[in-house]
Amino acid sequence: MKTPLLSFTATLALLATAAQAQEVRVYNWSDYIDESLLEKFESETGIDLIYDVFDSNEVLETKMLAGSSGYDVVVPTGSFLQRQIMAGAFQKLDKSKLPNLENMWDVIEERTAQYDPDNEYSVNYMWGTTGIGVNVAKVKEVLGEDAPIDSLDLIFDPANMEKLAACGVYFLDAPTEVIPAVLKYIGEDPDSKDAEVIAKTEPVLMAVRPYISKFHSSEYINALANGDICVAFGWSGDVLQARDRAAEADNGVEVAYNAPKEGALMWFDQMAIPVDAPNPDAAHTFLNFIMDPENMAAASNYVYYANGNEASQEFLNEDVIEDTAIYPDADTLENLYTFTPYDQRLNRDVTRLWTKVKSGA
Repeated sequence: MKTPLLSFTATLALLATAAQAQEVRVYNWSDYIDESLLEKFESETGIDLIYDVFDSNEVLETKMLAGSSGYDVVVPTGSFLQRQIMAGAFQKLDKSKLPNLENMWDVIEERTAQYDPDNEYSVNYMWGTTGIGVNVAKVKEVLGEDAPIDSLDLIFDPANMEKLAACGVYFLDAPTEVIPAVLKYIGEDPDSKDAEVIAKTEPVLMAVRPYISKFHSSEYINALANGDICVAFGWSGDVLQARDRAAEADNGVEVAYNAPKEGALMWFDQMAIPVDAPNPDAAHTFLNFIMDPENMAAASNYVYYANGNEASQEFLNEDVIEDTAIYPDADTLENLYTFTPYDQRLNRDVTRLWTKVKSGA
């Protein structure tokens, strides 16, 4: 009687495995893909896609370092990816299952290799800059026609911020984006790992803290588009989404984005597979689908971010590929900097500093 039972159990196990293999769980940033691509993936592959979103690297990192997240594909920013690779959070990619890797852009791969040597654990999804989004009319109304909308003076000079508070200012809730910008503003290395140098950012931030309406990493998109705020320190594509939402609504709001002339952070969001991903084969299928040139172009055309897929460029809309706020010109590229992760001790110091700044205490 045992043999049939074993056979039945084995059959159930095989069926369960087969069922599980027909599912992939993706954890990506909010407002970061053309949702029609998700439907296309399911129809082309027959794999059920469970798609969840987050809006800060810190939220994702907590899940990755705790383990057993249940996700098959996640999208950390390069500096966070690097720390998570070192912690053993990801598995190496099986490049034999990723024929579309041939479409990737070597210029971007050279830069992402500083976080993921030889790009063994990840592929680039999108990249961009961190800068200043403004409601042009409101800012000029408050500060005059010569308002420094392309300068960090706009957000770090208390004299400007005191006036801008009347129309609303949002900052990213992201210390690894804001602190390097302050360091650049005061003439220090934005990638400094010296605790005493980083401490110099506190008085600069505390001086403008009373004039910051909110720290949030996604709400500024609609707030800018609706005219609820006049300034956001945020990510390039998010501000450009706000610009286009305002234009579509025809609500009289003109939104503009500038990478600060003092220099801007260049970041890279990387797709990676957790070491304990339940469905690694389906994860590879998803990555290969995303790296198809037309699919990658569709994503960029929707979210207004540049991507690391060179073959996709022929399919990009003109208002994407020709917009230097998305694909910067050579001069702007020269003025961009990158950020590498803090060690554990310094990370604790930065977290304490950031908590103090946000609380205003």
